[in-house]
Amino acid sequence: MAEDKSAKSQGPATPGSEGPALETIRKLVALMEEHGLVEVEVEQENLAVRLRKGGAEAPVVQAAVPVAPAAPARAAAPPAASLPTINSPMVGTFYASSSPEADPYVKVGDHVTDESVVCVIEAMKVFNEIRSEMSGTIEKILVKNATPVEFGQPLFVIRPD
Repeated sequence: MAEDKSAKSQGPATPGSEGPALETIRKLVALMEEHGLVEVEVEQENLAVRLRKGGAEAPVVQAAVPVAPAAPARAAAPPAASLPTINSPMVGTFYASSSPEADPYVKVGDHVTDESVVCVIEAMKVFNEIRSEMSGTIEKILVKNATPVEFGQPLFVIRPD
């Protein structure tokens, strides 16, 4: 059985230079074998590794690429991770507008009230208008138009008034 061992790290391993990245890859391969896993993906600080077992194909190795550190958040505003979200109240298909020709209900930077319609979700051929339920500014749209959503899935990040 061939293994696809795609790894991205700080630099290529040279013979005799068994650094922490190579040791991590060896441990992940052992973990895959022990638990019968087909694919594993791990990201830590400056190391991103994805290992995948393949069929009879030759192994594919991706070039080493350093993982860039996250950009610092703006000092004046809390990071988006700490802001509330507008979540899907049902399973269905997310639509940003009432029809393909219509403008989206909201865009990033728009101000909404607690009664503003922010999208529609189609469930069982019924289009349900989803309201903001809080006043604030839309900071980020987390879902692409015409994609499936799950119950409780965050749809928008909002900065409350």
